[in-house]
Amino acid sequence: MGTGIGVPLKMSTTISLANSEKEEVTLTSSHECTRKKIWVDLDNSPHVPFFRPIIDELKKRNYEILVTARDAYQVRELVEFYGVAAKIVGKHYGKHIALKALGTCLRALSLTALMRKEKPNLAICHGSRGMLMTSRLLGIPCVIIMDYEFSAEMPLVKPDWLMVPSVVSEGANKHGSRIIKYPGIKEDVYLSKFQPDRTMRKRLGILPEDLLITVRPPATEAHYHNPEAERLLAASLCRFAGESGTRILLLPRNKRQEAELRSTWSQGLASGKIVIPPHVEDGLNVIWNSDLVISGGGTMNREAAAMGVPVYSIFRGKIGAVDHYLAEQGRLVLIETAEDVQSKIKAVRRQRSTPSLNGASSPALETIVSNIISIVEFKTVVSQSIGN
Repeated sequence: MGTGIGVPLKMSTTISLANSEKEEVTLTSSHECTRKKIWVDLDNSPHVPFFRPIIDELKKRNYEILVTARDAYQVRELVEFYGVAAKIVGKHYGKHIALKALGTCLRALSLTALMRKEKPNLAICHGSRGMLMTSRLLGIPCVIIMDYEFSAEMPLVKPDWLMVPSVVSEGANKHGSRIIKYPGIKEDVYLSKFQPDRTMRKRLGILPEDLLITVRPPATEAHYHNPEAERLLAASLCRFAGESGTRILLLPRNKRQEAELRSTWSQGLASGKIVIPPHVEDGLNVIWNSDLVISGGGTMNREAAAMGVPVYSIFRGKIGAVDHYLAEQGRLVLIETAEDVQSKIKAVRRQRSTPSLNGASSPALETIVSNIISIVEFKTVVSQSIGN
């Protein structure tokens, strides 16, 4: 953060926007520019690792980055864990729709007061309704990145741009925003920076010979939650808590869910068969140290699929295009019934090898950063060329 001296910007950028005309616009500019400010809002836990490399790349290109974060799920803890400089604004108000709406409005008011002073040139998030409302109130150009097309949308309020994985259909564009696509999946953005932590198992008391099953419960407070996922969670925990040689690493989404799980599965926790980490752990390291993953949420499923770790989804909401794509490739197994828990989940110890990433560049990261720069530098040209 802080101020910076303007630097010459010489750029030739091609930005592909998917719309009904399938137009492609080439934007070229060579001019002196002042340092521009980009606002990033971290609204949910997966947004923290996702935006870290994006923020780093934008800072390298001399953009000033302002980060806000909601105190919900494990966002605050992850911001501290990863060392992201962020201002905490707002919190989670519970699972009831009226309280969710109230919390979104209150957070938007707080963000509006802050951003009226900061005056960012562009706002970008991964589905933050508070940011979207604030951007519309203040007239800040807004980019929403999304990879689940069935997320609830805000009536009459739309972002200027939607950025989605290439496998997501244009039918996700319900409000007529301009759509930009990027290759791969969102987890590819930060996987290229991953370095395994071989001490994690020992730190958590998991023996080398233990077959480690990481379990992520469903998001029970999300609008898309289907209670059937909770029954699949119970069936999975019952099965593996009763098998010898297995250990379960259980990862609650928040303190409320953790309290419920500790009460329900107190015997497994007391015996050490089930382990809940005492503090936040890096999600990719948890997956890398696991033999298989069972998850009721999209991000951990996709992270495991991206890393080549066997993963079983107990998510029972509408299945999005990305998960269908991974399932068709055999990188993700969809669990639909309690019988599937018994027949489809293969508890097999896997050989963990060091990822051969070596800091390789990510086409997804490069494309997203290039698109952001194109928008913040050329938004008027794009708007005139493409229209609404």
